[in-house]
Amino acid sequence: MISALVTLIIYLLVLGILIALVYYVCDAIPLPDPINRIIKLAVVVIAALVIIILLLNLVGVGGDLSLPKLG
Repeated sequence: MISALVTLIIYLLVLGILIALVYYVCDAIPLPDPINRIIKLAVVVIAALVIIILLLNLVGVGGDLSLPKLG
């Protein structure tokens, strides 16, 4: 169970780094405001769904998805 929690923390760190990278790139490249806002919103929604799937997988409720099993 401890290894599953460590794996979950690593996944969350990688996901956080990817979100920060997308935010940095969206701010560094001069995109028009609606496109910039849509990209950031899409990344946050996708990240939230991945976190929900990882947590469900940790509890054992998640379905047979292509994400690696934590437990």
